[in-house]
Amino acid sequence: MREATLYTKKTDKAVECSACAWRCRIAEGKTGVCGVRQNIGGKLFLLVYGRAVSANIDPIEKKPLYHFLPGEKIFSIGTIGCNFGCEFCQNFDISQASRAGGAEIDVVKSGDELSPEEAVNFCIEHRIPAIAFTYNEPAIFAEYAVEVMRLAKSHGIKGVFVSNGYETPEALDFLAPFIDAYNIDLKGFTEKYYQKICKTKLAPVIATIQEIFRRGVWLEITTLLVPGENDSEGELRNIAGFIRNISPNIPWHLSAFYPTYQMTDRPATAPESLTKAYQIGKEAGLRYVYTGNISDMEMSKTICPKCNEVLIERHGFSVQKNILEDNSCPYCREEISGVWR
Repeated sequence: MREATLYTKKTDKAVECSACAWRCRIAEGKTGVCGVRQNIGGKLFLLVYGRAVSANIDPIEKKPLYHFLPGEKIFSIGTIGCNFGCEFCQNFDISQASRAGGAEIDVVKSGDELSPEEAVNFCIEHRIPAIAFTYNEPAIFAEYAVEVMRLAKSHGIKGVFVSNGYETPEALDFLAPFIDAYNIDLKGFTEKYYQKICKTKLAPVIATIQEIFRRGVWLEITTLLVPGENDSEGELRNIAGFIRNISPNIPWHLSAFYPTYQMTDRPATAPESLTKAYQIGKEAGLRYVYTGNISDMEMSKTICPKCNEVLIERHGFSVQKNILEDNSCPYCREEISGVWR
């Protein structure tokens, strides 16, 4: 447990958390929506500081990030808790474990101790060039992530946030010196979908995506296609158009849904739905569109947007070929957007 940074004190020992767009006003003894940031004696404490419920070496493509250090390993860290309540969450056993209506979480069940020093030393020992804060929403444990990266940066290790995009401007400022790339879940494109399925709001996610790009941090976007909910042609065209209007160089990952948690009553995403969404992205002018959660080598390739040569081939999360030269296509010298080293 560690006192948080992202909060302000209010009257009557209440505090206002600024880690995410809920901006929870928290009475003494209570937690915010996420369940892991608690007001103790008029101060806000992060209950999961230094406690990783999941810590694994992953391929960086699994985040998914396709234009950020392709083919490299990444050390992935997550805690319990989330500020969303997505009915399709594949990690619901950890993300929803803290939503106990204000009661203090059981720290014993909140993960194993993993100090910033231990996390960074592990990366040094295993020659891992990046750390991802993922599995649950990392904004809610931003102070822990920052302390990990404060040490990691001195060893040249990069930081990644795999996030639902609910960060406040204050949180983005706090993270700015330490996070080199974001993958943001843009879960749909209507307030109705966000309220019904995710128990939250769309507008703050839109604002965060725009702000991350404005700040010049590498950004990729993922959309999980849930049959009958957010996969209509109109909604997909709206998402693709939104991304295109920010930049055609932002990679868009289209991910297959599989029945889980509170959404076991519907089928998995059909492959043809992913193909159609891929085509919609390309028609909208997006230069880099990918499908995921299925085995499809064709729609996971990075293709030069100028000469159409295949530059990076992937099989699952494994890079099979990468012929980029100095961030560019070796055939036509077109610069390919990304962070390649």
